[in-house]
Amino acid sequence: MLRAESTWLDQLRRRGDDVQNTRVLVACSGGGDSTALLVFLWGVRRSLKLDLVVAHADHGLRPEAQEDADFVRDLCRHLDLDLAEASLDVRRHAREQGIGLETAARELRWEWLKAEAASIGAEAIATGHTLDDHTETVFIRLARGGGLGALTPLPARQAHRWSPLIEARREELRDYLRQKKIPWREDATNEEGFTPRNRWRALLEGIRAEAPTLDDHLWETHSQIAELVTFREAQVAATKGLRWQIQDDGLHLKGTFEEVELRWILEAAFRQADWPREAEFLRDLAAWLRPHLGRKSRKPKTWGSWSLEPAVDGWAWSLTKISREIATTSPSPT
Repeated sequence: MLRAESTWLDQLRRRGDDVQNTRVLVACSGGGDSTALLVFLWGVRRSLKLDLVVAHADHGLRPEAQEDADFVRDLCRHLDLDLAEASLDVRRHAREQGIGLETAARELRWEWLKAEAASIGAEAIATGHTLDDHTETVFIRLARGGGLGALTPLPARQAHRWSPLIEARREELRDYLRQKKIPWREDATNEEGFTPRNRWRALLEGIRAEAPTLDDHLWETHSQIAELVTFREAQVAATKGLRWQIQDDGLHLKGTFEEVELRWILEAAFRQADWPREAEFLRDLAAWLRPHLGRKSRKPKTWGSWSLEPAVDGWAWSLTKISREIATTSPSPT
């Protein structure tokens, strides 16, 4: 076993990816990332007791698609693995749904992969996401205002999707293939700036020159944030039914709260009630609520389309919306 294979195997075991003794559908486009993924999983299949099946989709967008498919077929014959193939009409889906080609391709591909996994009894769909992909996604989401969630976008295991090489750098995968003397296909469109990811990929080259360990540091930050989010959710869940709960007449709050604690509760409660959860709105609402919850006055208060009223039992306050439209901006209190 090569050192890289041993390292990646240790990483997925340390993370607790929980994928072994099972059938795995491996998505392979023929590019460097997915080819390295397939070769790696084939190399450790006995260690993890995996039954591998390969999936390749032709999106109908590139003239080289047939050559990509031929490459994947040859690789599967060499590895003695079954291959499932599909031709996806991405342009039609994009036109019908009014979405971009990248989004349309992702939607159709994932829909097909899930259906194929279900048909063969695969419990996981392996994808070639790398540490570079994680970093790019962080910056894309931060630029869009993703907040805390922007730092935890690509877990190694999420439902059916499994990314065994999420902690590996893209260039490491190509070095691995060179060591194995296995070629791969290059998608020239990855260098074109028509998608946000491609534009960020180019920008990050200069940033990495200044900060070579950027990707590793972001992953460590991701890990720490994930732990804090888990702790926060456990704390909020422990007070549900005791200090807060959603009922038909709104959100019931008992006692006083620190502002950050109240903000966490509002986010959890609004998620349960399927109400808007914009960060700025919840921050302003928590700042308005907190002093009122600590007062003895039983006089109702209003804030935009929200009303804070004493509950019938006399010990809690009930927060309810008083108009059909839920406010997501910060109104003036009354």
